[in-house]
Amino acid sequence: MATQSPFSFLEDFLQKSSANFQPPAWVVDETQRRIVLLLNHILMQEPEAMRRLARQKGLTVLFQWRAFTLQLLATPAGLLDRAAPSHVPDLTFTLTESSPLAMAQGVVRGDKPAMQIVGDVQLASEVNWLIENVRWDVEEDLSRIVGDAPAHAVGQVARRMAAALREFVARRPGQGSSNGLST
Repeated sequence: MATQSPFSFLEDFLQKSSANFQPPAWVVDETQRRIVLLLNHILMQEPEAMRRLARQKGLTVLFQWRAFTLQLLATPAGLLDRAAPSHVPDLTFTLTESSPLAMAQGVVRGDKPAMQIVGDVQLASEVNWLIENVRWDVEEDLSRIVGDAPAHAVGQVARRMAAALREFVARRPGQGSSNGLST
């Protein structure tokens, strides 16, 4: 007799509860504004990323997952802004995994999400370069607020928690042990 994973209940719950979930328009708007601010903050720490993005000025990228979308416009300054909803995107990334739990598990394992990519090949290449090379140094930003030593301690705790979570997901029944995780 097969034992059902406790994660199946959570996945069923997430599927059912998120199937018809649509947040209010103001929440979506504010969340998108915050995402753009965060992305620009990260980009401003990488001059090469800004130079590369400035070469793509005026082009837009649409990110989609289920009912959620975010369309970004490359500015002449090498930063991002939200594109008008009526603007036809030059590049579209559509996440194909519909299960939030399966996607979260993939992220924890370090897997890239399954997606469909349609549009401008050069822009896709630049976006790929940004994804592969630009990293947010959270510890550095935190050190500006609380100081170096506490920020380093928080960073160590976060890295240990992430490693433990990756190890837990790797040991979950039905998961292979050769999943390419690095801690």
